[in-house]
Amino acid sequence: MKESARIALTVARNYLRALDPENKFLENSHLHLHVPEGATPKDGPSAGCTIVTALLSLAKNEPIRQDVAMTGEISLMGKILPVGGIKEKTIAAKRSGVKCIILPEENKKDYNDLPQFITEGLEVHFVNNYNEIFDIVFSPATSTITPPSVSKFTAATV
Repeated sequence: MKESARIALTVARNYLRALDPENKFLENSHLHLHVPEGATPKDGPSAGCTIVTALLSLAKNEPIRQDVAMTGEISLMGKILPVGGIKEKTIAAKRSGVKCIILPEENKKDYNDLPQFITEGLEVHFVNNYNEIFDIVFSPATSTITPPSVSKFTAATV
């Protein structure tokens, strides 16, 4: 989890730099990520894209869609990588009243293998890179910033 959070912070900083070079929030702030253990252990990289989204929302002072859940490891280049537990995560999202889920493209088969009663009524997006997530979760109607192109973001992360 610690490595995933560090990667997410690096990706969020680079993405924000490409989005809005004047916004230095993630560079100048001391951040502490607290994810209580509770009854559910958190291990592995599944929250990478979620952490990036939370950090960007904080830095931009802009909320994301409230009906969305996401999972996916994120690489330093913003690529969304596959994770395990798609069935359990989809069931948990549906039980929580989530209407939209975002999953790695490489987990499409896992999702498609689920019974219809689990997937029924869900808006699902399969993504390959963080730009796709950004477009889904930040409303174009309220967003003050246009997301960077993949090539611009990639260049900013090198």
